[in-house]
Amino acid sequence: MTTTIVGLITPHLLRVIDFANEAEKGVNVDWHVRDAVSRTMDELGNQFNAPVLVTAYIDGLEAAAGQAPKTRPAYMRVLQVAIIAARNPA
Repeated sequence: MTTTIVGLITPHLLRVIDFANEAEKGVNVDWHVRDAVSRTMDELGNQFNAPVLVTAYIDGLEAAAGQAPKTRPAYMRVLQVAIIAARNPA
């Protein structure tokens, strides 16, 4: 089985989407989102094609944020936090 960029990135994106959905229910997920993004950046950074994977991850987060309904502000906020954390890893 061949590993693809989509196959490597999708589980990480879905994790953030799950946190965004939880935020819509009133759950405080800020720490969990930052931790998930940090772990993702560490994991992707260990791959031989890390720059491509990180770019794909950020692009996926931005695409999800762009498609988010404006009527879901908590969902959108979580995605924005994830994008900022991915662009500025600590």
